[in-house]
Amino acid sequence: MNDPCWCGSGTKYKKCHMSLDMDIERERSLPIDERVAKTVVRGEVTPMRSVPHDIDRPSYAETGVPADSKPSLVKTPDEIERMRYAGKVARVVLDTVGAAVAPGVTTEELDKLAHETYIANGAYPSTLNYHGFTKTICTSVNEVIVHGIPDSRPLQEGDIVSCDITAFVEGVHGDCCATFPVGAIDDPSARLIAVTYECLRLGIEAVRPAARMRDIGKAIQPYAEKFGFGVVRQFVGHGIGTVFHMEPQVPHYYDKSATLEMLPGITFTIEPMITMGDYRSNIWDDDWTAVTVDLQRAAQFEHTCLVTETGVEVLTKGAHEDF
Repeated sequence: MNDPCWCGSGTKYKKCHMSLDMDIERERSLPIDERVAKTVVRGEVTPMRSVPHDIDRPSYAETGVPADSKPSLVKTPDEIERMRYAGKVARVVLDTVGAAVAPGVTTEELDKLAHETYIANGAYPSTLNYHGFTKTICTSVNEVIVHGIPDSRPLQEGDIVSCDITAFVEGVHGDCCATFPVGAIDDPSARLIAVTYECLRLGIEAVRPAARMRDIGKAIQPYAEKFGFGVVRQFVGHGIGTVFHMEPQVPHYYDKSATLEMLPGITFTIEPMITMGDYRSNIWDDDWTAVTVDLQRAAQFEHTCLVTETGVEVLTKGAHEDF
């Protein structure tokens, strides 16, 4: 207890993070029935929204089945320029939705707002009817790791919600995500959000020509685990461009087999999903909603990245970010 705190503050552990660590351990020690009582209860889901016919749409918009396409990993200068624009549009939607997050607001209302913002910017919501997904965005609350379906449940004071946004415009996709606090949240949840964002930053810093995809997870995993958090394995980052999900796979944990070399012109997402406890997941019977097996909270941040001749360009960064 008299040792320096693990966070590097220079303060003794007992005066710094000890009480916060004890809070986390108390939560983890709760009987499973008590954890279940705190879990997200699904609400009603409205029918799929329509998109005006004059807006360009991806191959799966009508059928739900993406075209079998394997474009080049390295993008052309024209594709890169279009992806810069798609990234900016996705960021506008994410910022608009994030500003509306508040106690009492339903994730359905966030989805409606996002839908209107996509259309106002001439973009198609990439998730809409992708393999049959019925909503415009993904909203993952508390123990939901990813792919939460917006519904009628009002957000509650103390919740956290990850909003995943992907815009299809000018024939390409831009993809980003952030986790937002709902009103005042507890210290462990705030810490989870902060650590997850730093994991994203560390992953982005690992991107450079001639580096390997495994370098991203190598940067992220030790940092998350230093705080006692888990790094989700089931869902990873992905290549993106004219196709929503393509090669390469981008693990956020260290996977020595992820040896693909980063070449200038490759675009992909980095989107660490970090959990308070076990990194494993279960899928609800809707075949989409992934939740932590121990019902502890999860957070996610995501950016679309371009490998450049000298490093990395973040195509979905916000005005406040200095990547």
